[in-house]
Amino acid sequence: MAQTPSTMLPLGTKAANFGLLDTVSNTFVDLAGCKGTKGTVIMFICNHCPFVKHVNQEIVKLAKDYISKGINCIAISSNDVEKYPQDAPDKMSETAKTEGYIFPYLYDQTQQVAKAYQAACTPDFYLFDNGLKLVYRGQLDSSRPGNNIPPNGEDLRNAIEALLEHSPISADQKPSIGCNIKWK
Repeated sequence: MAQTPSTMLPLGTKAANFGLLDTVSNTFVDLAGCKGTKGTVIMFICNHCPFVKHVNQEIVKLAKDYISKGINCIAISSNDVEKYPQDAPDKMSETAKTEGYIFPYLYDQTQQVAKAYQAACTPDFYLFDNGLKLVYRGQLDSSRPGNNIPPNGEDLRNAIEALLEHSPISADQKPSIGCNIKWK
């Protein structure tokens, strides 16, 4: 299992717009229609990555904890489905139902969205404020498969709480670690 770190998109970067297929609703959605009133978490994930499987329950819990507070979550899979058919849209829809995703799970067929966000791994997390300016990027928490630290979302949750409280968000942010995005 290869361990690829986030590229750490510069803080302050404006979120790139997109229009992608939501594999849960089978409709095309854009960033403007999915963003939260107080902030937006964009996460690059996929179905087969052991790092994502390790944190799936925590990302669902995080979404449940913050959607009512104005923080919407959006998941995107950008993997090459010809080489990794387990990440195809029909399988994404199944995973979303099985895992209980309460957020859109979008398919980035051209991989242009992943490139626009400089996403490198799954999972890769980005938190944008209500103006879609990047305020956090990096790891969910210090948990990894096999390190015996249970997922709790601590790093991302701390950033979300600071955003909601209008407090400074620490610029000392650790990259996420996961499987590399499967490029075409």
